[in-house]
Amino acid sequence: MTLETNCLFCKFITGEIPVDLIRNTSELIAFRDIAPQAPTHILLVPKIHVENGAELAAAAPLTLAALHSAAAELAAAAQLDGYRLVFNTGASAGQSVFHAHLHLLGGRSFAWPPG
Repeated sequence: MTLETNCLFCKFITGEIPVDLIRNTSELIAFRDIAPQAPTHILLVPKIHVENGAELAAAAPLTLAALHSAAAELAAAAQLDGYRLVFNTGASAGQSVFHAHLHLLGGRSFAWPPG
C-alpha cells in the first residue's frame, strides 16, 4: 500500500485522522461526504494513493472494479432506485482532494447533462 504523508484521505486510511467508516476492506474505505450533494453521498477511496480515477485504472484496475462493486452494494443497502457514480478529475472538474475517490450519489433525481 503506497500512501502520502500529506494527503487527507491517506490520513483517513491510516487512522491518523478519525473518520466514520461505513466500509473498510483490504482495498478501500467508504464514508459519508461532509458536504453532501444528495441525500446519499458516500465517498469510496482506494487504499493506494493515486491522484485520480484515470491513474487508478492504469495502476490498479482490480481496485477500480472493487470501488464500483462496493458502490453497487452500498446503493442496494441504501435501497436506492437509481444512483450516480462520479470521479472528478482535476481542479477544473471539481476535484478538491487529489487522491482518487468515487462519489456515490442517490436519493434524489439528477438532471442531464450534469453541472
